[in-house]
Amino acid sequence: MKINTAEFIISNSDVSKCPKEPLPEYAFIGRSNVGKSSLINMITGRNSLAKTSGRPGKTQLINHFKINDNWFLVDLPGYGYARVSKSTKQTFQAFITEYFEKREQLVCAFVLIDIRLEAQKIDLEFINYLGTIEVPFCIIFTKADKISRGKIDQHVAAYRKALLANNWEEMPQYFVTSSTEGTGRDTLLNYIDEVNQGIFDNQGFI
Repeated sequence: MKINTAEFIISNSDVSKCPKEPLPEYAFIGRSNVGKSSLINMITGRNSLAKTSGRPGKTQLINHFKINDNWFLVDLPGYGYARVSKSTKQTFQAFITEYFEKREQLVCAFVLIDIRLEAQKIDLEFINYLGTIEVPFCIIFTKADKISRGKIDQHVAAYRKALLANNWEEMPQYFVTSSTEGTGRDTLLNYIDEVNQGIFDNQGFI
């Protein structure tokens, strides 16, 4: 897939105010310091589409970007660490839950995980939550340029082992990426393109 246009549409904390257009949505979410904004900028080819920050927890709203006028990329607040008050964190975590459980246009969630780290409890809990509510998702391992190929394989294997131990039948589809080197960009975009084609061929979408 070639990204021809990438346009910011709206930021809000109210799922009912998200765009009404019947276009497929792909939501990106992960821990607050996982490199989500850098990944979004890398895959869209826009250096400042998503706002990057040295301070984790910067994204605190549901951000919709229309890509090629036929699908939405949704940038969601990170779970876990964020320098906000407890009440504020409870508020945006609540609308994250509402988004995943009520948003009809959502066709796939991408759960971002820092490949440098061993399997983290908070990531496994979030993956299990998506499984419980039956939201289709894939895993995106980020920052692959920071460790060796051998370590990447070890950490992916650790996640596979942890998920199988939690009654998953198989490892979910995953992508290994590096925002710095552009690793995984084409594979990820081709996946989205394939899903979109299946949706557009089905006139009954939404």
